[in-house]
Amino acid sequence: MHNPTIISEHIRQVYFGGNWTAVNLKDTLDGISWEMATKKVEPLHTIAELVYHMNYFVTVMLRVLNGKPLQGNDAVSFDCPPINSQADWEGFQKSIIKEIETFADLVTSLPEEQLWELVGDKKYGNYYRNLHGIIEHCHYHLGQIVLLRKLLFSTT
Repeated sequence: MHNPTIISEHIRQVYFGGNWTAVNLKDTLDGISWEMATKKVEPLHTIAELVYHMNYFVTVMLRVLNGKPLQGNDAVSFDCPPINSQADWEGFQKSIIKEIETFADLVTSLPEEQLWELVGDKKYGNYYRNLHGIIEHCHYHLGQIVLLRKLLFSTT
């Protein structure tokens, strides 16, 4: 069974907890200041850039789920908006949380048969592949954020 509700739950778990890995974005970002989120540890991306990048593909698929064409560009997927204060960082996180909640709700409402329909061009595959790809992508970059967090906290 490939139920959109189950996929939606996995999306929520990587962001809010309850997954098999016992790691989630919300808890991982807890206690990270805007200075830490934007601190460059060469040659790695910043935490803010990674969070933006994770959510970039959610934003692309959110537009598709809202009936818009598939439009995204890997070349700009790390172009995080400027974060110059704690208020910027908190606002950035709130916008991502709001977007992921909307995204998960839309995934829940997908008819199961739509999972097997193509998302745009054939080369991008079907909804099932893309939704699971987003989950896998988020876990991958969440691991990087966890390591950066450890590095940054060990140097403060």
